[in-house]
Amino acid sequence: MPRPTSKQPTELELEIIKILWRDGPSTVRHVREQLEPFRELAHNSVMTVMGIMTDKGYLRRRLQSNGNGYLYTARIRRNATVRGMLSDLVDRAFSGSTMDAILQLLDTSDLDAEELAQLRSEVDRKAKERDS
Repeated sequence: MPRPTSKQPTELELEIIKILWRDGPSTVRHVREQLEPFRELAHNSVMTVMGIMTDKGYLRRRLQSNGNGYLYTARIRRNATVRGMLSDLVDRAFSGSTMDAILQLLDTSDLDAEELAQLRSEVDRKAKERDS
């Protein structure tokens, strides 16, 4: 039985999307070159994955003005994608408990004093929003 389609990008799809978010419209060659330092993939493999991502609605492609290949653009937004991935993780790993997820992050992270102050500030801001 085939694995069900994920609502979220796979690890490789996310790596590709992050390149497009950072660099803007890009060719398969550019994406492959950016992946190369940490993931060795053939040009055809990257082209196939980006075609699948286009079919899934993650990417948009358009023919380059010179007619040589396509330029790919991310169709999904970073904030919405990250939010969806975090929500999925909290649901699956922490039975929907945001508090458990936050506590786990605090237990496994080594935050410095400045980061802890920023976190306290964000918690205070969130509390004021709720009280308003």
